[in-house]
Amino acid sequence: MIYLDYNATTPVDKRVALAMEEALLEKWGNPSSGHPLGAKAKDALERARGSVSSLINADPEEIVFTSGGTESNNLVILGLAAHFRSQKKHLITSKIEHPSVMNPCLHLLEQGWKVSFVSVDRQGIVKLDELEEAVTDQTFLVTIMLANNETGALQPIKEIASMCARRGVLLHSDAAQAVGKISVDVQKLGVNYLTVAGHKFYAPKGIGALFIKQGSPFGNIMFGAGQEHGKRPGTEPVPGAVALGAAAELAASDLPVEEKRQRSLRERLFEGIKAVYPKVVRHGRPDKTLPNTLSIAFPGIMASELLSKMKNLCASTGAACHDRSVAVSHVLAAMGVNQDVALGTIRLSLGRYTTQAHIDEAVHLFEAALGSS
Repeated sequence: MIYLDYNATTPVDKRVALAMEEALLEKWGNPSSGHPLGAKAKDALERARGSVSSLINADPEEIVFTSGGTESNNLVILGLAAHFRSQKKHLITSKIEHPSVMNPCLHLLEQGWKVSFVSVDRQGIVKLDELEEAVTDQTFLVTIMLANNETGALQPIKEIASMCARRGVLLHSDAAQAVGKISVDVQKLGVNYLTVAGHKFYAPKGIGALFIKQGSPFGNIMFGAGQEHGKRPGTEPVPGAVALGAAAELAASDLPVEEKRQRSLRERLFEGIKAVYPKVVRHGRPDKTLPNTLSIAFPGIMASELLSKMKNLCASTGAACHDRSVAVSHVLAAMGVNQDVALGTIRLSLGRYTTQAHIDEAVHLFEAALGSS
């Protein structure tokens, strides 16, 4: 089985699993307890917090552990809406966001907030001029992803942050697809909030983090005891946090090498497919997409039917967390991709365990499947 769906989820790295197992068996105390077992769990939790913060160049106290990307995104969007309820009621996002950003924004729209959905160009990049024009004196938040989950398109977050700073607006970026794949530095990006999802870089599902820049406002949507600086109450998931910390350390250890290796393999994959099917269409610019992501289309061929002919290949016709109905992806629609091309789109995403042999075999599978189409 050739797995080229790393943007959907990644396998848990064995080193991460071992760290989690140790925490499960030996660090099972409640971090809030004052006895030695609680202290042992607390120490493991804070070590993990330090590892995650180091990966994105944040301070440990700026990291809040969550259950994953969806919770982190909801905490920011809904929490800030509650915080600014009596002051400002306008936020800005883009037309290509993940559902965990899009749907909270739509929920707020239904509740009376104003939401602006900014367009993207044909490469899937947010239009900066349109974004700035959308800002008003009622705008409290701009939320734009760092990397798109379908196309891998990288967004100009630094430029957006500079604009937000000039206009006095807070900035959140969903970096679930970026952290662990490219260098993510919250200081250089200039964001107030940033989302991290563990299962996108070899940690288990059900653990993530939210970066909250010191001094940035935050409105609670969950209430309980004072864990996670009072921002995410509930007994902390120590084994999950330890796993996330281990995954962060693993990513930090070889990020530039893996980035270069996966980009090279991605280009080998594209050139191989192009050689057997010259009409293939590529979405996005190679230099402005995640190094592991290749979104390509076979005009006139249904992507689902093509994938069904390649039983040994794991890939996606869109994002795994979207509805599986046969419809044009909202991301591709926002990019202006016509229906004939959009319905023939396949997302191929590489990872730490992808080898050249996997890539070459995948090309052979495409050649055989396309030959029978």
